[in-house]
Amino acid sequence: MPKDIYLQPDAPDDVLDDELILSLTRRHVPDAQTVTLIDESGGEARTYFVDEHIVVKTQRPNRLRPRTSLSKEVFFLEQIAERAPELSVPRVLGYGREEPFVEYTVMTRMSGVALRHVRLSAEQRNAVMRELGWTLRRIHQLPLAPFVASGMLPADQTSADVRRRFAEWFDEIVVRIHDQQRAWSLSLTPEQASARALALLPAELDRVALHSNPYHEHTFVDPDTGTYSGLIDFGDAYISHPTFDLRRWRTRAEREALRAGYTATQPVTDAFARTWLVAQVLGDMAAIAGTLALAEQASADLKHLLAEF
Repeated sequence: MPKDIYLQPDAPDDVLDDELILSLTRRHVPDAQTVTLIDESGGEARTYFVDEHIVVKTQRPNRLRPRTSLSKEVFFLEQIAERAPELSVPRVLGYGREEPFVEYTVMTRMSGVALRHVRLSAEQRNAVMRELGWTLRRIHQLPLAPFVASGMLPADQTSADVRRRFAEWFDEIVVRIHDQQRAWSLSLTPEQASARALALLPAELDRVALHSNPYHEHTFVDPDTGTYSGLIDFGDAYISHPTFDLRRWRTRAEREALRAGYTATQPVTDAFARTWLVAQVLGDMAAIAGTLALAEQASADLKHLLAEF
């Protein structure tokens, strides 16, 4: 899997002044009045909030990389608006460029806050996961042909590409487990667990347009009610197996709730179920390599999963 390379790391990365942001916004929302907040997350885009309910995203020139694209996000959101308007995602109000370095999108602001900033009960969190799972299934049901024809989304073309992507992730996690000397209580070594999981991957290839990272920084909830609000940030989208949009969640309860939402209206194939098992092994090993607080439970879950093989 290619590593991120920033194409113009020495380009100026100035915070744009309010007048320029308002000028860009008024091309699409003529009555825009005030820049109310600037979000400095340090990512590939900088976000300006206008009149509380409008978001202006600008590509940070020094963080420009091949897999991230505002125009790709605009295309994805427009596909959703046309084919799945019931989904809660930002709505594009405008897109453009202002030379020499400004690429921007004007869109509606998602209500609520990112899940990472909210404390929820287990019941509330599982309900959010079910709603997110349903949303991802609906996204994955979008016709693939327009995404392929656009040429904007990187794509895995074969089942070998999917296997290679899994294998590279497993290799990275195994190295982290060893380098960080994480406790490992299974009879199989990390290398053997990875190999056993990879052997389960089916030959069939199921491809969809993926969000890429629908994790807790991009899943929004209402902070007062703890209910699901929507999903943001489609700029890293690519085409591959649908389980790659479900793999990041680290606890078994979250993953089971996510799958319950994903299969609420339509079952999945046996090939999907096998790939889902592999993605869960990857998630448990990533939890062991990553968060100490989750490692013990992840080890127990991993033993259970490997026994299913």
